[in-house]
Amino acid sequence: MSRRALLRLAACAPLAGALPRPATAELQLGSATLSTVSDGNLILPGSFIFDAMPQAELADILNGFGLPQDRLMPECNLALYRDGTNTVLFDVGAGPDFMLTAGEVSTNLDALGITPEDVTHVVFTHAHPDHIWGLLDDFDDPVFYNATYMMGRTEWDYWWNPETVNTIGEARAAFAVGAKRRMRAIEDQVQLFDGGAEILPGIAAFACPGHTPGHMAFEVRQGANAALIVGDAIGNHHVAFRRPDWESGSDQDMALAVQSRRVLFDRLVNEDMTLVGFHLPDGGIGRAVKDIDGFRFVGEATQ
Repeated sequence: MSRRALLRLAACAPLAGALPRPATAELQLGSATLSTVSDGNLILPGSFIFDAMPQAELADILNGFGLPQDRLMPECNLALYRDGTNTVLFDVGAGPDFMLTAGEVSTNLDALGITPEDVTHVVFTHAHPDHIWGLLDDFDDPVFYNATYMMGRTEWDYWWNPETVNTIGEARAAFAVGAKRRMRAIEDQVQLFDGGAEILPGIAAFACPGHTPGHMAFEVRQGANAALIVGDAIGNHHVAFRRPDWESGSDQDMALAVQSRRVLFDRLVNEDMTLVGFHLPDGGIGRAVKDIDGFRFVGEATQ
């Protein structure tokens, strides 16, 4: 599914999903606060995710959630961590150039009284358009101009590689061009890290590749209080939870993404951890609960 086709799909949809919303969910972690800030929503053809799945069983799952099979409108929820010293934004959203219904994070940060100057760190889960294309302003300068930018080394190297645009496939070639353009703007400001590193006090990187080659999750912890920011490694609240072993067309390496989902669900359930998912509903903060049929997402949204 090309960017042009995605834009056409978004243009045909109601724009109500793009109305500004402030933080849609919030969690206290000791003296720190972990919130989500809406960037709007995406509009995706169901085939982008569902084509590789068993269609009859898929239909039963989607019917149970009251969802159509031909189109999805997932939320985009950016995690925001504030501990009194650092204000850390995980990803920067889609910006104005990817999809008409997304790109609202700056408006919604402003509604919270947070200016671009206030953001001390921007940490990337990965470099897909809805996570990195909001990096630049109208003058091609970084929006969060005071921030230190941080990205996993494997992810950076993949998108920086000049061969990626030729090997990623025609449908995603624009993703590679767009990522490289934005990464050039922060080349001299970025700090790279590997999985397992404590990148900031209380924030540790957790490698979960597959959705992209270097996708990262992040454990945020204060004492006994912890949450896991999973980005797109668990990409929705329906089939990813009910059938985590099913391959999804949204993942670049589908088999590897399945392995990462298994590891994340095991950890979330065994450690009873709160999770924050970029495309999960009701603000994206909740828990994964073991069910007879896979897992289910239980949201913990607060207004």
